[in-house]
Amino acid sequence: MIESQFTTADNNTGQNQRSTGLVPVDERLTAKKGTKNQNSAGLDPAGMRLKSQIRANLTMTLKPIYTPQNCKPSFKLYWTLSLFWRDKPVPANFWLDDLKSLTEKDGVRILEYRFKSEVTSQFLISSRPEISPSGIIRSAKGRLQYLIREQIPKAFKGNYSIKSIGSAKLEIAENYLNSQLEHHQMADANVQKRFKKYHIDNLNLDLKSPRYSAHGQFNYNLHIVYVNTERWREIRDDLLTKSLDLIQRTARKKEHLLSKARLLPDHIHIILGCYVTESPMDIALGYMNNIAYGYGMKPVFQNSFFVGTLGEYDLGAIRQALP
Repeated sequence: MIESQFTTADNNTGQNQRSTGLVPVDERLTAKKGTKNQNSAGLDPAGMRLKSQIRANLTMTLKPIYTPQNCKPSFKLYWTLSLFWRDKPVPANFWLDDLKSLTEKDGVRILEYRFKSEVTSQFLISSRPEISPSGIIRSAKGRLQYLIREQIPKAFKGNYSIKSIGSAKLEIAENYLNSQLEHHQMADANVQKRFKKYHIDNLNLDLKSPRYSAHGQFNYNLHIVYVNTERWREIRDDLLTKSLDLIQRTARKKEHLLSKARLLPDHIHIILGCYVTESPMDIALGYMNNIAYGYGMKPVFQNSFFVGTLGEYDLGAIRQALP
């Protein structure tokens, strides 16, 4: 029996060759100031071998700790997808049940469907974390085109609209992060006060506004939570400062819209806008590994995380709009 939505992760996904996003130190490890053109500096073969060994050791040091194989996330990932027909569409009773069965194999579950306008089909979808929004589009659109290929060989226009939605609206999640420090009181008032430094609030970012790829419109926002191993309570300023810096640097490198972050003694919250080709799994692992780099590539987090979609509307409002 098919459940109504994806809610937990399975490590046996068949898509284990994904990037873990380790990015922040590539420039510093591959070259230092004043080391340009070192081959002309008269290094003998022994020197060159030593240099190669150093590079190899650095590469080994940067091997990701957290991978799709060893992490089992919890997730709530919901989307609305609109596809646009070139001409008169094929009625859904001819293909919807088959489409649900086929996309399920891709990690894409169709929860609701409606014919929104004369040329627009709209789906409410849940997905697994290894599937990117662009992968959702390929699954739904590609498999539907295959099912109706005899009736309409080229049924759809090239554009699309996909939007992330949450079990709660974006502003509710933002308010939740704002209250985190109050919810997690520490015995030492000075330590409690000090944690206010480890907040990110980019109020000029609008995560509700649509963004655009070459072929369509999207709105893709995530809430990610990491929990420290054995709920270790981290209060060291140097490591907290480094973690905050690595979150910001990773966001700049990936061109994410980093809206909010909260570093707390035993866990971390991040809210950000992402690009349509990135999967929630890749994004979450990228930040996870980069923060671990600040701890000398030690397993500071549990081998799990939470990732959920956020948007202007919540799941209840969308279900009401989709009869």
